[in-house]
Amino acid sequence: MLVKDCMTKDVELAASTMTIHEAAQKMRTGNFGSLPIGDDDRLIGMITDRDIVIRAVADGRNPDNTFVRDVMSNSILYCYEDQTIDEVAHNMGEKQVRRLLVLNRNKRLVGLLSLGDVATSHHESTGEALGKISDKARTEAETRY
Repeated sequence: MLVKDCMTKDVELAASTMTIHEAAQKMRTGNFGSLPIGDDDRLIGMITDRDIVIRAVADGRNPDNTFVRDVMSNSILYCYEDQTIDEVAHNMGEKQVRRLLVLNRNKRLVGLLSLGDVATSHHESTGEALGKISDKARTEAETRY
């Protein structure tokens, strides 16, 4: 099975100049926890609901004058729509991420692949990826307590 067969196709793109208040509203309206960030038709980062909480709310930043660019993740992890789910799920486990942007071979954003998308495709790779992601989370929790 290919990524394009189970990815989420309707992906919202946000601008880095958007406030985190606006981004949070967009996430709530669309019922999603992350937004890819683009400027001048280029992907430049990703912001998640967790980024907003950890990098803005926890620091007491004002959501109406804190910009997405100030709290977004600059690293962009992605896969291609014509890759196999096996390959991408393995990579998700290795990188310990729950979601990847999906690009076509012209490097245009065409979707988003979440671990949930892989799971609902009833693919056997889900267990391996989830196991690796969970192992990291469990190890981090054990070192904190």
